Amino acid sequence: MRRARSRAAAVVAALLVAVTTPAGPAWADGVRDGQWMLGFLNLAEAHRYSEGAGVVVAVVDTGVDATHPDLVGNVLPGADVEPGATGPGTTDVDGHGTAMAGLIAAHGHGPGNSRGLLGIAPQATILPVKDGARSGSALVEAVDWATAHGAKVISISQAGEDAGLLEQRAIANAIAHDIVVVAGAGNIPGASVEYHAAYPGVVAVAGVDQHGHHGQDSITGPQVVLSAPDIDIVDLALNHGYLTTSGTSNATAMVAGAAALVRARFPNLSATEVVHRLTATAIDRGPSGRDEVYGYGIVNLVGALTADVPPLATPSASPDPTTGAASSPPTGRSPWPIVGFGVVLVVVAALGLLLVVRRRTPG
Repeated sequence: MRRARSRAAAVVAALLVAVTTPAGPAWADGVRDGQWMLGFLNLAEAHRYSEGAGVVVAVVDTGVDATHPDLVGNVLPGADVEPGATGPGTTDVDGHGTAMAGLIAAHGHGPGNSRGLLGIAPQATILPVKDGARSGSALVEAVDWATAHGAKVISISQAGEDAGLLEQRAIANAIAHDIVVVAGAGNIPGASVEYHAAYPGVVAVAGVDQHGHHGQDSITGPQVVLSAPDIDIVDLALNHGYLTTSGTSNATAMVAGAAALVRARFPNLSATEVVHRLTATAIDRGPSGRDEVYGYGIVNLVGALTADVPPLATPSASPDPTTGAASSPPTGRSPWPIVGFGVVLVVVAALGLLLVVRRRTPG
């Protein structure tokens, strides 16, 4: 997880560079073998049903290197919304955004794309929105830009403090526009689930290891919705290379990829129903039901793509799958019958009249 405004950022960057390996023949051939999450998530079976075709996933991060062989053709120009910047989001001097894009939509390279990295949704399209992995105004603009430019999933592998009402409104606006917003819970030593994952309606993601146990670097808390692999994950790196990292950034990207798979297979499902399908089919771990460590459980790709999942009961009373609380329906769905809606309008009008009279009454 990229921590916004973290004093340790330079140290983290140095560690990533230290483990980066050039894309030489031996490493390239061994990348798939190193991707333990492929078998863990039964990705080959999941790809029988969906590879994410036609779904645009916005990666709000440090930019994405669109020239990496494992991503070529899967990356749109995007945008750079850092203060004072102009141009696309397809430059990345840090590598974090490229790594996340790879876990979502890398298709490999070589004969039959059999070499290199394979992402969760290799036919999805990445929309890179470069905010420099920062909070504040850049993040707000990044989310707003992604919302306005066709994203169906927004992946945010960064965390920090609550940046205030503008940021919360940007996230809420994206969700209101039928977008699945996924963010990492954060990495220890954080004490609780961090923002942006802690905002209502966001799919907050924790991590697990190769045995399905809670990732020791992953923060826990009541906002956790799903878990996914995050320990010793092979990522894309700059200079067309690869690296191995750990952190809830990785898990976040995988859940974003899972959302893309579901959106491609069930294009008429609302974002709320997509999240419901992911949570309803998750593999429960820890105490029965939702808990602060795994959320609803470990994401289950095949289950989410094949299970018979009844829709949420009614639009007006549908529980938000990320919180369990009642939520408003997505844009385009009427929450009330026509008669009920008329009653609401009458009540609102009456309240408005009372307010006008009260304001005009001296006192």
